Amino acid sequence: MKKILTAGAFMTAFFASSAALAACETDVKKDDITAEQATELYECIKEKMREGYGSADAPFSKEYQAWKVTATAPAAPGAHGKRFLITYANETAHGEYVKFSEERADNPMPVGSILAKESFGVTKKGAVKAGPLFVMEKVAKGSADEFGNWVYSAVQPKGKVMKIKQGFCHGCHAAFEDQDALGYPVEEVRLKP
Repeated sequence: MKKILTAGAFMTAFFASSAALAACETDVKKDDITAEQATELYECIKEKMREGYGSADAPFSKEYQAWKVTATAPAAPGAHGKRFLITYANETAHGEYVKFSEERADNPMPVGSILAKESFGVTKKGAVKAGPLFVMEKVAKGSADEFGNWVYSAVQPKGKVMKIKQGFCHGCHAAFEDQDALGYPVEEVRLKP
């Protein structure tokens, strides 16, 4: 039996879905968004981002979702196209990463560490847009020495694997050479080890 919506039921469903979409918008300028507001925006768009990333035929595009988060709120816009970032770390990486050590020259991240960074942006009109999933994997010495033994990859929001140049990614990460090329979220949102 086919279910037919009454006009009232249709309008209720329509406005409920419109309200859900409106929740992924903000009238706060991107630079003024608080950690709490960024978290609300992230929660609104998270499932859509994960569905898109998960459709990719790429290593870690699905499994990172079971890893541990490294901050209590999305990191404020900066690198990565001025997008908010939510970093997840695999089991090998998490305990060491959340120490947020600024002195890693003699204590780099363990081989097999993988960090996945979900990203989203906010347009000038306040719309929240999914950004790429950025991934960095620590490999054995001799594998990618010129990049601090990190291998970088990324997936577009709709699941397309991005073609990236290792040198481009490492060009920014090299600024954090003393931290084993790791950028960290601001201290206020860092997860406590």
